[in-house]
Amino acid sequence: MKNEIVTKLNKGLTSVGYTLKKHSPEILAGAGATGIVIATVMACKATLKLTGILDEHKEAMEQVRTQVPEEEVKKATVSTYARTGLQVVKLYAPAATVGVLSLGSILASNDILRKRNVALTAAYAAVDKSYKEYRERVIKRFGEEVDYQLRTGAEVKEVEETVTDEKGKEKKVKKKINVADPNATGSGYMKYFTRSNPYWEEDSQYLEMFLRAQQNFANDKLHAEGHLTLNQVYQMLGFKDTKDGMIAGWIDDRNHPDSDGYIEFDVKEVYLPDENGNYQKAYSIDFNVDGNIYDRMV
Repeated sequence: MKNEIVTKLNKGLTSVGYTLKKHSPEILAGAGATGIVIATVMACKATLKLTGILDEHKEAMEQVRTQVPEEEVKKATVSTYARTGLQVVKLYAPAATVGVLSLGSILASNDILRKRNVALTAAYAAVDKSYKEYRERVIKRFGEEVDYQLRTGAEVKEVEETVTDEKGKEKKVKKKINVADPNATGSGYMKYFTRSNPYWEEDSQYLEMFLRAQQNFANDKLHAEGHLTLNQVYQMLGFKDTKDGMIAGWIDDRNHPDSDGYIEFDVKEVYLPDENGNYQKAYSIDFNVDGNIYDRMV
């Protein structure tokens, strides 16, 4: 029974220690901010007492000028200023100490977050590299079509479609279409360009021309600015920003092993099931991002 209590106590302490470590940046930042406020209040209170010290200093200096022999004035003056200075230091020392400790807490919080961000960036880069290498192996063995189907959950289905022939007669024909999973994310950056997009056009030729034009514009912008985030490209295409899109993107550096040096929209025509069970035409757009470019921006 005693051993069980000790074991539970150890587990509890370990859990508490882990929680404190996990939230240490927030705790340190909060303590630092609180300390700065306390230090400011202490300094204000100390300032109220400063007037008395300065008045005593004036009286002491007046005595030096009127009562101290001329040859001792310089020495007495230095002594008086030193004594006043020491009193001022003692007066503000508590506020200064709290302020320094508070600033140290804030800097420590920032340092912990910086180290965690470095670790997360390294982990992201490792995962991204591993994923790209996996895709290369899939493409090499099974081809790009299989790679696409695995990433998007797409499958070929045969459907009937009503078309009008040259004589104006309607008839039903069967055709095969790629039906994609609307919840699939592909590389993690893929988007489906659907009728809900503000730039959608029913004319497929016009729509494909628009996508090519935006791709060309994005490349011009990349070469002009040196880098481009995924969110910037999303905005060009009418998509909403994402958290990943803030740091993922492209760098105009063709000599870098992780950079293509250009932007490519991997556009494919697909069909997505709607709420009525019908299939609506759409386009999947997967982007050849270089990965996390935040630390490589200059």
